[in-house]
Amino acid sequence: MIASVRGVVTAILHDSAVVEVGGVGMRVLCTPGTLAGLRTGAEARLATTLIVREDSLTLFGFADEDEKQLFELLLTANGVGPRIAQAVLAVHQPDVVRRALAGGEVAVLTAVPGIGKRGAEKMIVELKDKIGPIGLGGTGSAGLLNGGWQEQVRQGVLALGWTASQADQAVAAVTETIDGETPPVPVLLRQAIRLLGKTR
Repeated sequence: MIASVRGVVTAILHDSAVVEVGGVGMRVLCTPGTLAGLRTGAEARLATTLIVREDSLTLFGFADEDEKQLFELLLTANGVGPRIAQAVLAVHQPDVVRRALAGGEVAVLTAVPGIGKRGAEKMIVELKDKIGPIGLGGTGSAGLLNGGWQEQVRQGVLALGWTASQADQAVAAVTETIDGETPPVPVLLRQAIRLLGKTR
């Protein structure tokens, strides 16, 4: 199993990054928040989980071990695959998810594209006793933007299943709320998703 990768980031795509490890370019699927902390040409380390299927080997990457552990925990719930688990981490910080599972907060989980009320309830029943200690939360350690945050948020929204028109509307709405210093991309992305959730 590939537990982590370290190397130079040679490409950043809308849903993944290519990290060169020992002369081999590994494509690692990441959340928009994780991608926002990477820079092309710079070295990076990602905690990873390798998902093995009959017809594919897919590597999922995370900013830290905490995200990776939660991703792997989410996969133990019936009906939760890698894409759903990754979408959960794209929308919420790990401690927010843990608190939602522990406290039975269905609305927090249904804010994630692909999770309905029944699915959220099943996740809570199956995982609430497995989540471990819950921190105080926060905005995470993702890097601040050096400009171009609108496109990163837009790509994140598109990767989670909304249309280009909805993504543009969400970015415009988030832009109007910024007063002063621009928050990190994960914070902006979660804000965009919350706004879109209200219009569903």
